[in-house]
Amino acid sequence: MFIWTAKLRRGRLAAGAAALLLALCGAVVLAGGLSPGEVDAVSPAPASPKGIKTNEDRVAYLESYGWTVSPEAVSVEELLIPEEFDETYDQYLALQAQQGFDLTQYKGKRVKRYTYEVTNYPSGEQGVEAGLLIYKNTVVAGEVLSTKLGGFIQGLAMPS
Repeated sequence: MFIWTAKLRRGRLAAGAAALLLALCGAVVLAGGLSPGEVDAVSPAPASPKGIKTNEDRVAYLESYGWTVSPEAVSVEELLIPEEFDETYDQYLALQAQQGFDLTQYKGKRVKRYTYEVTNYPSGEQGVEAGLLIYKNTVVAGEVLSTKLGGFIQGLAMPS
């Protein structure tokens, strides 16, 4: 038989109870404030770009943006981020900055680019790929693009 005792101060107990009550009220308000149709429109935040070590981590990262991708990368390349960016990188750097990625931190670094086939692009278009640039288990850039002539390039967020 074990006896466990704890000394709790009234202030800490009251603060813990208040925090629990506040969280519960927030959940009730959120659940009551959305109609069933709206609940589906709310999507969770994308996964953290850190700690991406395995193929499963990369696939899960892309899935956190709403993409369904091939279970294995269609290509893996090692790239060297240039020491100096010229104007040909302007559009790509701007796209990455819009997503919160700053490639200027990785000038002169070697990264791996993992490319996956996207199978659920909203328009049904074929030949769409998602690419992730990884440096030391951290996603440092990413994009979704069409491999067709005259195709497109966009950020990782699913188009609405």
